[in-house]
Amino acid sequence: MARAACIDIGSNTTRLLVAEPDPARPGGLLEVAAHRAFVRLTAAERRSGIPDDKARAIAEAVAEQALTARANDICALRVVATAALRDAPGRDRLIARLSAAAGVTVEVLSGEEEARLAFAGATAPLAGDGVGTVIVADVGGGSTELAHGAPGHGPAWWTSLPIGSGALAELHLHDDPPSPAQVEAARAAAAAAIASAGCPAADVAWAVGGSATSLRRLCGERLSAAVLDAALVRVTRAPAVETALDLDLHVERVRLLPAGLVLLAEVARAAQCPLHVGCGGLREGVVLDLLGEVE
Repeated sequence: MARAACIDIGSNTTRLLVAEPDPARPGGLLEVAAHRAFVRLTAAERRSGIPDDKARAIAEAVAEQALTARANDICALRVVATAALRDAPGRDRLIARLSAAAGVTVEVLSGEEEARLAFAGATAPLAGDGVGTVIVADVGGGSTELAHGAPGHGPAWWTSLPIGSGALAELHLHDDPPSPAQVEAARAAAAAAIASAGCPAADVAWAVGGSATSLRRLCGERLSAAVLDAALVRVTRAPAVETALDLDLHVERVRLLPAGLVLLAEVARAAQCPLHVGCGGLREGVVLDLLGEVE
């Protein structure tokens, strides 16, 4: 059976997915291997240049993940970078370094391509299920991609917002835990960004990305604005270390959860329906694309 792999270099994490088609679920994938490395790139680092220690850590993670991918008998490997490297000074030099570590050329995805692939990864299993319009919200560290359309087709509308969980946290959530005033400032910024994009309503909405998948333990699968608001209160009651122990999550992920919750709650309000935690996103979209299953 064909098997492919994606390494996704983001602003908060570098992740590997190795997967193959699920014979019981058209458009679905069976995970063969997965790996995650936390290497946080701040907004200041993305603006002024990524420090050598961070570049070295990302290269080491990419090299290790590429070895793991090839050990799993893959037919293709694609390494992609998103907002983390899209506009970073010295990008070409860093891309060359990461490409050498991966053994393949690292591709920097445009906002449009990132939205298209995240939409495909989230909605491919829904094709033929009678689902109408879907909005997919991919909240990353440095940007948020929104895509709207019908399952089984490319998105009819998309936007890439230069505001993700990491960027929003750095701008507004300075304390640990953040103060109510800081949370409200983050909420206002998120609401303004999403409103300016003209996010359309949808029949169904899916949340993908690190912030969304971390919320299963906290909120379950159905993320209404009210559920997300209640979760925000819970994760801002205590320092991130305490909350991480309570939820059994990585502390770096918990530090970003308040910003992710704020963004997703504003998407739920704009889409006028609850979000569901997606089982696929950008990496799944890349693998499906490699396997020839993306329109």
